[in-house]
Amino acid sequence: MSRLAVPKTYKLFVGGAFVRSESGRYDTHDGRNVPRASRKDVRDAVAAARSAAGPWAARTAYNRGQILYRAGEALESRAADFAVERGEVEDAIDVLVHYAGWTDKIAAVLGGVNPVAAPFLSFSLPEPTGVVGVVAPDDPELLGLVAELAPALAAGNTVVALLSEAAPLGGLDLGEVLGVSDVPGGVVNLLSGRRDELTAALAGHPGVNAIVDASGQPSLAAGIDELAAESVTRVRHSAPSALYAAAVADALSRLEAVTELKTAWHPVGA
Repeated sequence: MSRLAVPKTYKLFVGGAFVRSESGRYDTHDGRNVPRASRKDVRDAVAAARSAAGPWAARTAYNRGQILYRAGEALESRAADFAVERGEVEDAIDVLVHYAGWTDKIAAVLGGVNPVAAPFLSFSLPEPTGVVGVVAPDDPELLGLVAELAPALAAGNTVVALLSEAAPLGGLDLGEVLGVSDVPGGVVNLLSGRRDELTAALAGHPGVNAIVDASGQPSLAAGIDELAAESVTRVRHSAPSALYAAAVADALSRLEAVTELKTAWHPVGA
């Protein structure tokens, strides 16, 4: 006797759990019902990211690298399940591995001893910005998301990401991969829905410390800049990364955009 297949139910990924939108609304993509997140879902995701920020930043750089590498391994094992081209999945895996190698090198590259006159010693140490909001591009739906997600995580930040509005399934599938990897709950939060509705809630949230906008939409970028200015939130606008080479070519600038430098002065020999 033939059996009926169990249809897949897509959900948001917030706080390490798969949840429905609090509004109960859905959009349809490729014949699938996809949750349409609300402003309340954005606030819940930021709260989850804020709670996870301290413990994630406190982990050693080596450990964060291990976790990013493990996420790449998990994505490799699920590559056949993604409804995107195999080449895009492979590029996304390579981006995760690339930034996994950056985690223990950020301090050496961005920090160091500053040349100041005696009798003082001055040095700078890079620290995570905190909660980073990511506006992913419509295309490529998976690589474009991972290209902005990976550097933020490598630098020790937590992330609230708005997925591709036109093709959110790849990002939601990534949530399932992260859910079975070693990424702690709340470190990555993925929301699908209407970009115009969600971006304003994310960019204007006082709990967000930086925004990375890869949407490629000038009108949306202007709105983000205006809202971010009210709370002095850092903003980086970048073009969607269509290939692995584009995602890693400016790795240092991507890391700098989500890193703060703490500088200390100390009297010596006095």
